[in-house]
Amino acid sequence: MTSDVLSLTRTSDWSGVRVVVAGFGVSGYAAADNLLFLGAQVTALDEATSEAKAEQAELLETLGATVRLEVGATAVLPDDTDLVVTSPGWKPTAPLLAQAAERDIPVWGEVELAWRLRDPETAAPWLAVTGTNGKTTTVQMLRSILLAAGLRAAAVGNVGLPIVEAVMDPEPYDVLAVELSSFQLHYTHSMSAEAAAVLNVAEDHLDWYDGADGMRDYAADKARIFERVQRACVYNLADAATEEMVREADVVEGARAVGFTLGTPSSGDLGIVEDLLVDRAFIEDRATSAAELCTLDELASQAPHFVANALAAAALARAHGVSQQAVRDGLRAFRPDGHRIALVAEHDQITWVDDSKATNPHAAQSSLGAYDSVVWVAGGLAKGARFDDLVVAARERLRGVVLLGRDRQVIADALSRHAPDVPVIDVGADETGDPMERVVDAAAGLARSGDTVLLAPGCASMDMFSNYAHRGDEFADAVRRRIARHTDD
Repeated sequence: MTSDVLSLTRTSDWSGVRVVVAGFGVSGYAAADNLLFLGAQVTALDEATSEAKAEQAELLETLGATVRLEVGATAVLPDDTDLVVTSPGWKPTAPLLAQAAERDIPVWGEVELAWRLRDPETAAPWLAVTGTNGKTTTVQMLRSILLAAGLRAAAVGNVGLPIVEAVMDPEPYDVLAVELSSFQLHYTHSMSAEAAAVLNVAEDHLDWYDGADGMRDYAADKARIFERVQRACVYNLADAATEEMVREADVVEGARAVGFTLGTPSSGDLGIVEDLLVDRAFIEDRATSAAELCTLDELASQAPHFVANALAAAALARAHGVSQQAVRDGLRAFRPDGHRIALVAEHDQITWVDDSKATNPHAAQSSLGAYDSVVWVAGGLAKGARFDDLVVAARERLRGVVLLGRDRQVIADALSRHAPDVPVIDVGADETGDPMERVVDAAAGLARSGDTVLLAPGCASMDMFSNYAHRGDEFADAVRRRIARHTDD
């Protein structure tokens, strides 16, 4: 059956194909549901349960699936398995996946499954985005541009709809803006995006990519997005690793390399001229001229990483043939989700900013670079990352640092090595009271007129909060309470 499985597509006969869906989250449920629709025999396994998952399991069971949500459910791969469809967070060393490898059973992610399930008559092109940071913002910008062009488009993958749901929609999309994590790309083998972008590559998820070659393996998975690209490989001229990925990629003949830069672009690239975002890649006379896309003032933020994301989104849209006007209209209309360089308050000449989505050092460094004088709020789950490069890059901007969370000492050690004169307050030393109240009070004590207090933790949030949004909300609420108290005084 293995050779037959490797050729399965939307138009194949799935009856009799025995599929194990490993993980019953959003993508796992979508995969199981649509595989049942195609006629496959589906077994879904997960050790995490909830009321919502139990209801979904009951629904799928009425449609003929076998669903096991219990401790030990993922310990043994069923004997009669033909294919495993895994959730992206599962490591290859997980028991089910390791057993599949031992038995030469194919393992696909939801992305691979979705690519194979596209309708050959109406398949929408994919504009794909990956990178350590900025993926979601870039994909949402891209969707805004595509909608401004009058296209039926959706943001899918690591954001928005599960990709399987999008490709199986009875009303076809014109184009899909696809956010892909390294985890998703690890299990993707045949995708051929119309255009793809790698925004940046920095240390992250080294708890998943463990071992001496962890960072190399992480970058290699990111690079998979460029394989079989049809029109344009978009890369960051400020990040040599992304350029090397383009050089090494095996693309469709005729695909181009298109760089983006915060400086003046060369022919073939996108960049900035004075206060304009311009295109010198997708115009006829790119050797001697540039097409104006929008002004910096028309963007929701002029933070360097936000502008870079806008250029990447514009490059992908232009690769699809979108007009200059649609790029401008889409970027002008776009507003980022919460907890991304979000202004919380301005009070007593101090600015408070929530960038709780900065969950790794690279993201935090980008955020810090947008402000001249910062009281930095940092800490949480470091996921194996180091902070030395960040501290070296940002130390001249730091008025002070407030640390919280389980791995705060990792950051404290980097500060001690590279910025020993910067004041550091460790609120984790006092376990009484509301932690964010202590953070905000400590930050207020360090801040001076003209400073920005920036929550850009550089770490994941789950040691103290349910997610990064919860962390950001707690920070913003604590800031507002403090301002209200001092205004009343």
